[in-house]
Amino acid sequence: MHEAFLRLVDSEVSCESRAHFYAVAARVLRLILVDYAKASGRKKRSGGVERIPLDEAVMIGPELFSEIIELDDALKLVAEQDARKAEIINLIFFGGLTYDETAQALDISDVTVHRELKMAKSFLYAQLSRTVAANS
Repeated sequence: MHEAFLRLVDSEVSCESRAHFYAVAARVLRLILVDYAKASGRKKRSGGVERIPLDEAVMIGPELFSEIIELDDALKLVAEQDARKAEIINLIFFGGLTYDETAQALDISDVTVHRELKMAKSFLYAQLSRTVAANS
């Protein structure tokens, strides 16, 4: 969260509303999470033990880094197919917005958010299932 705050403060992005701020913050948080997963996957671990300062401890562990990168790749595919569906996922799952706030940020109805999120989840599930099958 600290890194996200610093990136937002240092950026020259002007937020038009509270919902727009959350959209930008969600995108920044996703990028930080993916960057961290990629960087951690490249580091060599000595002795099987990795020291993590308390302020850097996150809810995910090294065993999930590859899955985060796979999820990011799948989200990029969703964005290629339908940018709004990808934005809905970013706002809800990375930004923590409610369905109402997401609808307001994207200027669409709550029903549209529900419908498009359901379709996006199905697409993600199919993409991630293919990735798991290919890696098995």
